[in-house]
Amino acid sequence: MQLLFDTHVLLWFLTDDRKLPRKIRSRLLEPGARLHFSSVSILEIAMKHSLKPDAMPCAPDEVMEAAEASGLVELPFASGHSVAVGSLPWLHRDPFDRMLLAQARAEGMTLLTHDDAIAAYGDGVLSF
Repeated sequence: MQLLFDTHVLLWFLTDDRKLPRKIRSRLLEPGARLHFSSVSILEIAMKHSLKPDAMPCAPDEVMEAAEASGLVELPFASGHSVAVGSLPWLHRDPFDRMLLAQARAEGMTLLTHDDAIAAYGDGVLSF
């Protein structure tokens, strides 16, 4: 299974945060797990970090470097992903989350999230 991290799950994974359950972390660390992070998450972190560095203390370049050092593969956001965003029903209004879900679906990946609003989309989402 190819997994794409939602932004908060990416941060939890990289910082070994307890919000990411051990059972999920164990599955992510299994041999053969194909884990991805999105350029959309780096953009989201950059915007939030520049607006409120206290609320988002992680700098985008540090997150990108940590993700790559952890063996995660970057998934750039492409025009086809933009088209896929337009086909999503409006169950959730967060543009970053909508872009991540569209990317995952367009690439045949599963989006790993802890957001109930994203989980409402069903197919292509793994929520915990």
